[in-house]
Amino acid sequence: MAQALALAWRGAGQTSPNPPVGAVVVHQGKVLGTGYHRRAGGPHAEVVALRQAGRRARGATLYVTLEPCCHLNKRTPPCVPLIIASGIKRVVAATRDPNPQVRGRGLAALRRAKLQVNVGVGAEEAERLIEPYRRLITTGRPFVTLKVAATLDGKIATANGESRWITGVEARKKVQDLRAHSDAILVGIRTVLADDPSLTVRTGSSRGRAPLRVVLDPSLSIPLTAKVLADGQAATLIVTTSLGPSSKKADLEEKGADVLVLPARQRRVAWRDLLKELGRRGMASLLIEGGAEVNASALRERVVDRVLFFLAPRILGGRDALSAVGGESPKNLSEALPLKVTSVTRVGPDILIEGRLTGKGMSWRAWGLVGVM
Repeated sequence: MAQALALAWRGAGQTSPNPPVGAVVVHQGKVLGTGYHRRAGGPHAEVVALRQAGRRARGATLYVTLEPCCHLNKRTPPCVPLIIASGIKRVVAATRDPNPQVRGRGLAALRRAKLQVNVGVGAEEAERLIEPYRRLITTGRPFVTLKVAATLDGKIATANGESRWITGVEARKKVQDLRAHSDAILVGIRTVLADDPSLTVRTGSSRGRAPLRVVLDPSLSIPLTAKVLADGQAATLIVTTSLGPSSKKADLEEKGADVLVLPARQRRVAWRDLLKELGRRGMASLLIEGGAEVNASALRERVVDRVLFFLAPRILGGRDALSAVGGESPKNLSEALPLKVTSVTRVGPDILIEGRLTGKGMSWRAWGLVGVM
């Protein structure tokens, strides 16, 4: 199962709206076939592994990271009939498929065909693997990760805006891996104006699909020379409101960008409207790399599923240095956002803290609105 999970991770960020899945066919301790799902519409992991095994699959065991599919409402044939026809004797699945069209039906069909079925081996890692898929299939919106690179005292830039590089090389490589496993990367217009980032995956260039670049720009103030518009490295979605001039919208579309106009609330974009649209487009995972105001608004609206804070062993200090989370401070400590820390690891000289939001917490202002980022 460990090999199947390692294979499945290769497809993370490439298969949405499908889940990443890995499969291995084994008989008498010998691996006969391996495979993973590479892209939506392509062959599933089980299909690839069984094709490699061929006739040798008869009497073998199939290890698969997710319950095999059995429904017809998709672009590829269901895997369960193929598994049964192959002569596989036993199926070991790490976890069940949360898709309402499957959710145990695939395993039940295998058992009815007299195959041995075991579930739960490697379940913890398999659940982490499909977390974005689970979020999309059950809520219609992507799994949202908020990434912050800050000094030990929580500063993400100096007073004059300098931020490169707060963290070390190892942390920056880790961020590239995060990008590669994400369907979309989001920043606000202030980040584009200040840093002109490319928002591309600079490592692992052999991956098939580059993450969608999402820029929040309520008034369409993005320069036409911005890298996300000019470099041609990945698709770009500019999210705006009716405040954006139609002439600028036409110019952006001529540059190849997709411009999404969402209803304005208090001259800002509402997060939940945006996430609903990204989910409709099949985006299962969203990585927020925004500035202080984007971070604040996403946290206030409680659309963030996971936070990743890369903390560098340095102290910047100063009231005018930019903090990781902007906006107005809550009046009482009881209104602070509670966080359950799930891991603390060293990444080179830096520390990575991963956590999940818990409880109700704050009553901050500007609830759920994305303004000038």
